[in-house]
Amino acid sequence: MANTSNAAQTPTTRAAADSTVCQGLATALGNNQKFIEGQRADPDAQSEARIANREAVIEEIKRKQEASGCAVGESAQGSQAAQPGQPAPSQPAQGGEAGGDAAQNPGGGGAAASGEQVCNGSTVTLSGEGGAPAASSNQFPAGTKLKVTNLDNDKSTTVEVTSVSGSCVLLNNAAFEQVREPGKFLIRRAVIEKVG
Repeated sequence: MANTSNAAQTPTTRAAADSTVCQGLATALGNNQKFIEGQRADPDAQSEARIANREAVIEEIKRKQEASGCAVGESAQGSQAAQPGQPAPSQPAQGGEAGGDAAQNPGGGGAAASGEQVCNGSTVTLSGEGGAPAASSNQFPAGTKLKVTNLDNDKSTTVEVTSVSGSCVLLNNAAFEQVREPGKFLIRRAVIEKVG
């Protein structure tokens, strides 16, 4: 009888291939790991600080992987390219997601009215991707415009969602640079609004 209770308590861990949220988190983890590798291969005076900050971002991604039932530490670079044009699904809140971004807005943010504050309580992190200012999201489809305001310095940016990630909003390098505080790679106090 002890065996049946153990089987009932074994959680199912999903791989990136099984879940859009897990895929987004794995991609973000891979991008940050790639950034760290680049800093170690070609260091400059700021490399140590950048690496330390990115390691903190990686730990946050791993916490989100665990909370979402994803394989913790699974890393992927460019894995989203295998599924071009796939919209972000409006997934129901999954068991074990308490404290994750999806639990803050379980109905999915796609139905939010323009100008409405969304993703309450979410932190904003950096994807490590280059290019023009943009964002990725697990709640809004590509083409959605989001305004992100950092309450610690009152800087804001408006970006278009271009891909799927494991967070309500994940900013690329150019967008994050517009709102970050010097030396920080995580925004804990942010207001996120859907503006288009």
